[in-house]
Amino acid sequence: MDFRTKKSFYKSIINNYFCSMIKNMRKLLILLVAISTVSCSQYQKVLNKGTVEDRYKMATELYDAKKYSKTIPLFEKITPSYRDKPQMERIQFMVADAHYQIKDYNLSSYYFDKFTKNYPKSSKKEEAAYYSALSYYKLSPRYSIDQKETNQAIEALQNFIVTYPSSEYVSEANKLIKELTVKLEKKSFEIAKQYYLIEDYKAAIAAFDNLMSDYLGTVYREEAMFLRFKASNDLALKSVITKKEERLNNAVKAHQKLKRNYPNSKFLEEADKLLDVINKEIELLPKIETLVENGL
Repeated sequence: MDFRTKKSFYKSIINNYFCSMIKNMRKLLILLVAISTVSCSQYQKVLNKGTVEDRYKMATELYDAKKYSKTIPLFEKITPSYRDKPQMERIQFMVADAHYQIKDYNLSSYYFDKFTKNYPKSSKKEEAAYYSALSYYKLSPRYSIDQKETNQAIEALQNFIVTYPSSEYVSEANKLIKELTVKLEKKSFEIAKQYYLIEDYKAAIAAFDNLMSDYLGTVYREEAMFLRFKASNDLALKSVITKKEERLNNAVKAHQKLKRNYPNSKFLEEADKLLDVINKEIELLPKIETLVENGL
């Protein structure tokens, strides 16, 4: 067999192989579609016309198979029939978890919380309480918008820690609280910073004070203290003569506080330059007051 004949022969074999593979894949695809169609048909039949027992059996099977979105409608159908029965405890937990798994955290927090109240002696109560709090955590938005859910999550996680101090989830709950607290700190810091940027210095000073008193260990404390000093500085320099002395002295105190708390602060170089200007203003103040008194 010469080279051309061999080449043609092998090419024919390869083509036949790929044609056969494509045919088999088509058959497999048709089979999968058929199975899926039968499966969907069976699901709809049980959902719409099945007995309570059939719905319960299919719901638990789908739950175990992690097909949570299909599980929920079935559980909703059978809940009235199982109310006050032993199976209801398991059903209610699976309903809560199914909503959590499909990321419907509003409903998962509600159902997990409901479970802990309805079944206070359940072996699943601790887990349900944690996942209720975790659902609130998942609902916490970015720092720039309203933080209602963030506060709810912190409260829920703190309540969990108090109720279950020996739980395996306590360590993770503490980490989540810290993460959420930093988010609240950032929001407070950015609000105070915005007041400074729009030159509402009084509001900025108050907002920075609130930040540092509400969150004693905040990661923004050093920068907040510096910006508070700058706000005090700018307020003093732009004040009328009758209020200038008091405000200049307040700015000096703000600088002293920054330097005392952060002697190696990266902001000190700029702060010291601003302090030099303040001290010169204080030195000139008596002369300016005299000129004002003389109507000059």
